[in-house]
Amino acid sequence: MVNIFGNIKILATTLLIGICSLGVYAQPNTTFSHENNSQSVRDFSGMKWRMKMMLPGEGVKKGLHKLPSEDIETLVWNNAEVPGDVYTDLWKAGVIEDPYFGRNSVKAQWVQQYEWWYAYQFRVTEGIENQVVDIVFEGVDYSCEVWLNGHYLGKNEGALSGFSFNVNEYLRISEHDYLKGQNMLIVKIDPAPQVNAFVAGKKTPWFGDYWRDLAPMGIWRPVKMVRSGKVRFNDVYANNQINKDGSADVSLEMTVENTDSIAKNMQFVVSLEGKNFESEAVEIEFDQNIAPGKHKVVRTIHLEEPKLWWPWDLGDPNLYEAKISLKEANVNHDYNTTTFGIREVTSKWNPGFVKDVDLSFPRSTYINGKFHFIRSACWGGPVDIFTGRTSKEEYFKLIKMAKEMNMNNIRIFGWHPPEIPEFYQYADEMGMTIWQDMIPLGTGNIPMEEENLAEIFNEGVKVIKERRNHPSLIMMEGGEEMMFRTRDPQAGRKFLERLGDSLQAYAKLPYVPDSPMTDYVAQQAGFKPKEAVHALRYFYDMGEWLHEDWYQTKADGYPIVPEFAITSVPSVESLKKFIPKDEMWPPGLSWGHHWADLTRLRMQNWDVFGSEMKGSLEEFVNATQDAQGIIFQNGIEHFRRDKPSLSAIALCHYITYWPDMKWGIVDNYQKPKNSYYFVQKAYQPLLVNFEFKKRRWHTDEPFVGNIWVVNDFYRSYENCTINFKISNDKKKKLLEKTFKVATIEENSAEQLFAISEDVLGKVKEKFYVELELLDNEGNQISHNDYFFLIGDQAEATKRFQEWKQERLEMENGNGHGGYGSYYFFFDEFTRENGKDYESGVQKPTAIGFD
Repeated sequence: MVNIFGNIKILATTLLIGICSLGVYAQPNTTFSHENNSQSVRDFSGMKWRMKMMLPGEGVKKGLHKLPSEDIETLVWNNAEVPGDVYTDLWKAGVIEDPYFGRNSVKAQWVQQYEWWYAYQFRVTEGIENQVVDIVFEGVDYSCEVWLNGHYLGKNEGALSGFSFNVNEYLRISEHDYLKGQNMLIVKIDPAPQVNAFVAGKKTPWFGDYWRDLAPMGIWRPVKMVRSGKVRFNDVYANNQINKDGSADVSLEMTVENTDSIAKNMQFVVSLEGKNFESEAVEIEFDQNIAPGKHKVVRTIHLEEPKLWWPWDLGDPNLYEAKISLKEANVNHDYNTTTFGIREVTSKWNPGFVKDVDLSFPRSTYINGKFHFIRSACWGGPVDIFTGRTSKEEYFKLIKMAKEMNMNNIRIFGWHPPEIPEFYQYADEMGMTIWQDMIPLGTGNIPMEEENLAEIFNEGVKVIKERRNHPSLIMMEGGEEMMFRTRDPQAGRKFLERLGDSLQAYAKLPYVPDSPMTDYVAQQAGFKPKEAVHALRYFYDMGEWLHEDWYQTKADGYPIVPEFAITSVPSVESLKKFIPKDEMWPPGLSWGHHWADLTRLRMQNWDVFGSEMKGSLEEFVNATQDAQGIIFQNGIEHFRRDKPSLSAIALCHYITYWPDMKWGIVDNYQKPKNSYYFVQKAYQPLLVNFEFKKRRWHTDEPFVGNIWVVNDFYRSYENCTINFKISNDKKKKLLEKTFKVATIEENSAEQLFAISEDVLGKVKEKFYVELELLDNEGNQISHNDYFFLIGDQAEATKRFQEWKQERLEMENGNGHGGYGSYYFFFDEFTRENGKDYESGVQKPTAIGFD
């Protein structure tokens, strides 16, 4: 029942403002009605849920869906939390050991073969006359069926989008009788899918070289009971555009549903004002007759001097808030609050590339007419693949750390799901942009039947509609490496293009079908040879090139780098949380299980330091992190010097969704690796940097290179100074020079000074270069540093290539399983060199760490 005192307040407001004609500005107290809306949201999140395991098909046979609503039987089920996941609930209950620790994830594989029943009891004391009541599920992974008080509500498949059920006729309501007001909500989660291709685009891939075979499952987003009047909002989209004169039009596209059988004359009360800045509220009221069913109502608000939303390095991330009340006479039926930003995203062709010869798509992104050079990393999330282990606070911390690392963009790529609302909210507020594969299509094979494709398209539409009000979302992509595996390239391309048509019908954002589109299969599909480059070959072909030779030869000449991947090991402090003590050093089996590529890690260290750095656990771990950071730094700077022909870089990854030893710059415990600080340095928006062709030098040759400045800011700098210094092994200064720079242009990348110095005769093993950029008042505005080795580049390359052949033989020889298996790191498992695995008490240690 609607509160009578609320009705009196609303009536008083209505009498004050009078009847408002279409589009007429209302009186200042119009927004009073927003505070008296009759919509009520009851969040079922928390730990009052219970869960139980059943054999597939047995739960219904046993009658779990008909548990009496007043019963207390579920009190003895296992405790459960929503949002959450099955594995975390079982771990907390002591049913399974922590899947993140050691090799326990293998012991938990049985979980995905069962169905899991979740129960939630709640009491309803208020009547629902003239109301519509829905139970809303924001996300269940992957397939579920739902009952309320023994009544079947329905079934849903698809982990990424929400669904709801009307429950008016099934609710038990009593103000005073406790038992009669008890309700029992039952959710059966089906066994997890086991073939990703069958559910592509509707569930996150659970494979790839950073995870083991556990398919996530659970109620991973909130469940809510939502009350409204008979007429309610289904969706509100603040579709805005910036006009040539600098003004803006905000078109509020409101999808309104009249659930009654008769038309209703509804009053819309709208207020619009700045959310994170001061502004005068704009208020309008209008009436509209709403027939039964769903209808789209559009009203446009004109702003003469809008505050635009910008990425943090281009301006302020200004946000607006629209509040809308939906009224009938003196009763508010529904209420909506929508936060959005006013910004325009366009794309242009990268200079130096020929349209339809080199590229099929423009790859330079412009925000409000300004070039947005994307300094990004693939998110690598969610924060945990088992969402029951995550928190909103972790999301805030990680996005803040990304900004502090000088990223201005986060890429959600096709191996990971669209994120929770708070992810986009924090990005909006911090001025971070989002480049997103809208649904997870990290595979080349999908069901090609039209009805299955329609489900994928529908899932994509639901995902974009939920997120399109976020100004941080600036680029949509269809697939991730889809063309690597697809059995029908032409059909794959057609699917991705149709997906783009579906997405762009709901959001005015640039769309690109796939990434990277330069492999053999993508070429068969008709994509051009320079679309983009996944800068992964250094890692996967480890030994073919020293890293600085690789990016100059095999990763050069592309407009965009969607993935740049180097691996490393988390800190010793973090290792202790997931590696058993007796497997810690030398590396034991759990290292391999957590995707430590022990040969490549040794090779990376040798490439960067001229040594495998195996003196101790601490030395090895820190060296892998430094090597990751140095390779990232040198590669990033190389790519950035190609600006504006190259317009974006995404490292792979920023975080990791379980404790692995793979791509992350920040580990699963939110601890930044040493590589974080190298990337922070290389991603400075204003960057003084040094171009060099090699890292190994003879003592009798001149040290040569070039000093550059890259400026991503839209401001110039006058009368600057660059200090350049070379030091020897002991950090003793060998040379220092000062250069004057008259002007550093805005949005520029410029080679300024050539270096050729005969100082290496005083160096034994390594030497250091330091650069400092000062403004016209002597303030440091950029700093950078490097170290180089004394050695022979050609000889090092030869040794590296020989090592590659040894690596390939170890991985593939004698049927060792190839990449993905870690058994070949352990002679006990391959029965080589006179060893065998004969006892469970043996502790095999990795070869190469003697």
